[in-house]
Amino acid sequence: MLELVFKRPNITSKTHDHITDYPQSNKEKRSTNLMMTFSPSLLYHHLLLSLLVILLHAPLCPAAGGSWSVLLPSIGISAMHMQLLPNDRVVTYDRTDFGVSNISLPNGKCRPNSTDCSAHSVEYDVGSNTVRPLMVLTNLWCSSGTLMPDGTLTQTGGWADGYRRVRTYKSCSTCDWKEIPDGLNQQRWYATNHLLPNGRQIIIGGRQAFNYEFYPKKSATENSPSFPFLVQTNDPNVENNLYPFVFLYPDGNLFVFANNRAILFDYTKNQVVKTYPTIPGGQPRNYPSTGSAVLLPLRIKKGVVDAVEVLVCGGAPTGAFVNANNGKFDGALDTCGRIKISDPNPQWVMETMPMARVMGDMLLLPNGHVLIINGASAGVAGWELGRNPVLSPVIYTPDNQIGSRFEVQNPSTKPRVYHSTAVMLRDGRVLVGGSNPHDKYVFTNVLYPTELSLEAFSPSYLDSNSSSLRPRIISPKTKSNIRYGKRVAITFTVSGPVDLKLVTVTLMSPSFNTHSFSMNQRLLVLDTGNSTKAVGKSTYKVGVVAPPSGNIAPAGNYMLFVVHKDIPCPGIWVQIRR
Repeated sequence: MLELVFKRPNITSKTHDHITDYPQSNKEKRSTNLMMTFSPSLLYHHLLLSLLVILLHAPLCPAAGGSWSVLLPSIGISAMHMQLLPNDRVVTYDRTDFGVSNISLPNGKCRPNSTDCSAHSVEYDVGSNTVRPLMVLTNLWCSSGTLMPDGTLTQTGGWADGYRRVRTYKSCSTCDWKEIPDGLNQQRWYATNHLLPNGRQIIIGGRQAFNYEFYPKKSATENSPSFPFLVQTNDPNVENNLYPFVFLYPDGNLFVFANNRAILFDYTKNQVVKTYPTIPGGQPRNYPSTGSAVLLPLRIKKGVVDAVEVLVCGGAPTGAFVNANNGKFDGALDTCGRIKISDPNPQWVMETMPMARVMGDMLLLPNGHVLIINGASAGVAGWELGRNPVLSPVIYTPDNQIGSRFEVQNPSTKPRVYHSTAVMLRDGRVLVGGSNPHDKYVFTNVLYPTELSLEAFSPSYLDSNSSSLRPRIISPKTKSNIRYGKRVAITFTVSGPVDLKLVTVTLMSPSFNTHSFSMNQRLLVLDTGNSTKAVGKSTYKVGVVAPPSGNIAPAGNYMLFVVHKDIPCPGIWVQIRR
């Protein structure tokens, strides 16, 4: 039996709990004092007028909080792609075809047959807040990837000399990218990857690639089956179906959303199992009319997931791509569509966001909420085609009633538009980087300069006023193994009162993020069976059952969290093994 022990973290900040084993940047405190003097009658009229203004301008949802910090003013590259690794390092990379970056390769190294001696990929160490330059040989522009079960990042495709490349990265202090020429059957540019229950990746689509393939291949002759759904969803001269949204359904099939509609797909037989309704309004949601999507948390009860839901948010209206290329920047979509894909007759339920958003990222938080971050409120994805950055993130709470699910967060000061990224960290923060709407690095005399910085967004569950509610892991050490269907006993401590009915345990897969979609993103809520009980002073134990199969949780590395009253502990890495 696996024993997990938790305790409350130390508080090292007046505004936030620093709940990890690696350092964090200081938060700035702001205060504003306002003094006004009124006669009683003037005060009455002033208050009445103020109340009227508030009522007339009340937001659609409350402003909640969250905070921002700049981690590094420059990492030397613009973070177009981002992947968290199971050693708390983040690999990020850009393109190779625009010239030199702002960080050099070490020891005088240069790319072969090139005068470019700069790095186009770096590894960010969350613990030390430093970066290490990495060397890529071919162009990874607008590529895709995901982690393999052993924690190796396997990245596929790109542009030109990178079209059919496979690149792998296994993190260590001296490790670097390895490249496999002709590792793919087809050219892959703007494709989507997903880890499968058998430990292989499926790579779906890409520009003019209406098919799919697997990696690693079973044989040199393994082909790339055609995928007519990608032909059907391709808008002539616009596309609107690149980087399709792909999620593994608990029966082993794939939910695939492209443009404005979706199917359930049996990739082993190359058959459509189910066709879902077109999203109401029929507006496009995929690149270049880029929205985003998540598979909402999968709740496992007695080995079964009884409800499977997908949330698709944002995008751009039909015609927006053509209009933007002609200098007219249409307003982005302000709607989300939510569909219970496990229903016999599923239907979309539409909701309105507090603000329109295109090129936004959607991330699952450890407590099951959804963060919507980055993007713009007009235009589309592409060089110089977005306008009006959206600086405020929004948190969506799936279990709330419609009309009270969205909560606006405090804004960043840095526009993050085309080619921006975001990934979830083990400590509960969100790492945010990138933004480069230009075909080169441009820092002056443009609306939105190339952004080389890294920021962290801290949701309000990291506020120090939640410290008495927060668990913390003591043991076992990270990298514990979990077997399918086995019981796991979790012991944790919390300094304040604990509501035994409000303790949950979640598993989160580290996702690969680019172009507003987090590939292989998954959050599992494990079955506790209402077993949480006190076992000592401020000490509690809960028993959970590990996921039953690779259809629900493909083997690999996950972050495990204990959540109390929506306040997550700092996660630990665990590995699910077959």
